[in-house]
Amino acid sequence: MAKRKIVTGNDPVLRTVCRPVGAVTPRIRELMDDMVETMRDANGVGLAAPQVGILRRVIVVEVEPGQVYMLADPEITASSGEQEGNEGCLSVPGESGCVRRPMNVTVKGTGPDGNPVTVEAEGFLARAFCHEIDHLDGILYTDKALYMNEPDAEEEENEKKPEKMSPAAYRKYKKNRKDR
Repeated sequence: MAKRKIVTGNDPVLRTVCRPVGAVTPRIRELMDDMVETMRDANGVGLAAPQVGILRRVIVVEVEPGQVYMLADPEITASSGEQEGNEGCLSVPGESGCVRRPMNVTVKGTGPDGNPVTVEAEGFLARAFCHEIDHLDGILYTDKALYMNEPDAEEEENEKKPEKMSPAAYRKYKKNRKDR
């Protein structure tokens, strides 16, 4: 496994629709493993292949430590409900905004072993899947934001409402609570 450089800013790779993976090869499994290491090193809760410069439909998500989802060719096949909450992005450092997402999603894809995977996600996990799958279509959360937060306002709000935290802030919050 190796850490990869996270693409940030206005790099055109972040606005490009990714190609399907098809069969999961050893190279795709290596990419998935590298993405997990990169995501964890950056204190994120999700990462999509274009964020490390690879235009393939691959995502990794880890909202709860140790519960890692690695999917090739993921797609949302069902959604319900609605939630609004703050999001941040490893490719848009230092910013966050409020985004409306489904409360529940069903995600289907292919796991690292090449077998079909179906995930029923709700709440923050559903938000993370939606965010990462958007990346595969060249969509950033800033495109969907109802509004962008002022940096001081987000920090103050995050201290009061964990469910409104950006992904990185939520991961820190969860880690700190477990350390008590």
